[in-house]
Amino acid sequence: MTSDNNNKKREIDKQSGMHTTGHEWDGIKELDNPTPRWWLWVFYATCIWSFGYWFVYPTWPTLSGEGERGGTKGSIEWTQYRQLKEQQAEIVARKASYLEKFNGASFKEVMNDPEIYAFAVAGGKAAFKDNCATCHGTGGAGGAGYPNLNDDEWIWGGKAEDIYETIKYGVRSSHDDTRISEMPAFGEVLEAEEITSVAEYVQSLSGNGESSASGAVIYEENCASCHGESGKGDREVGAPSLADAIWLYGNGEKGEIASQIRTPKHGVMQNFDTRLSDENIRLLTVYVHSLGGGE
Repeated sequence: MTSDNNNKKREIDKQSGMHTTGHEWDGIKELDNPTPRWWLWVFYATCIWSFGYWFVYPTWPTLSGEGERGGTKGSIEWTQYRQLKEQQAEIVARKASYLEKFNGASFKEVMNDPEIYAFAVAGGKAAFKDNCATCHGTGGAGGAGYPNLNDDEWIWGGKAEDIYETIKYGVRSSHDDTRISEMPAFGEVLEAEEITSVAEYVQSLSGNGESSASGAVIYEENCASCHGESGKGDREVGAPSLADAIWLYGNGEKGEIASQIRTPKHGVMQNFDTRLSDENIRLLTVYVHSLGGGE
């Protein structure tokens, strides 16, 4: 019934002379034009191409089989995973070559070889982001309680060998060979006025505030043995320099210094020898040394 009605509605369009399909929307009638020949040829060609593609390339992912990934192998046995593996083979081989040279070289030799040095810095940077950036920041700028690795102030030394030992064994960690130093709580030794006086003196060592005569005496009796008479510190015992404007806790304000003297804070850096291979620790060492403060 519907077909008969459509046939009755078919007519010849007066302007084009073509039959209509019998469909009409808002006064617009659809012409019954044949499909263009070029379009048909393109359609047939794509059909033929698709059958050929299915035969040559992996097309059916659920039919992989034989442990292959990426679909059926196809007649040329190509898969995207195999292509990726082949493309990465050169990179893996080059990395292995660089690592062999790196592992067989001393830090001094690495620093003097631009090619190996660039490789080590790149590898160390990746390891730094995964293991160190959480505390020291992505750029190594540190924060309150976390040393800045970009400056030239080092508590335990800034040579590559020193940095390597610090990373490997940690600071106040559980390792038997850890670097360890501990500042006593002078709140149990000195009176409040004495702590204020020595804080003023320590502040003056970095060029801020006025020197306190009484503070100088207290400093000499209680602090100079570790931090030195001029306050430049001692790396052998991990005593930081007090004669610069670099502070691990706070910004060098008198109250902050007094607080650290009264009840000192002691940070802990884990030993990475149980987490990273010696190779990665050496890569990290080169990167940290490259940040700008290495000696």
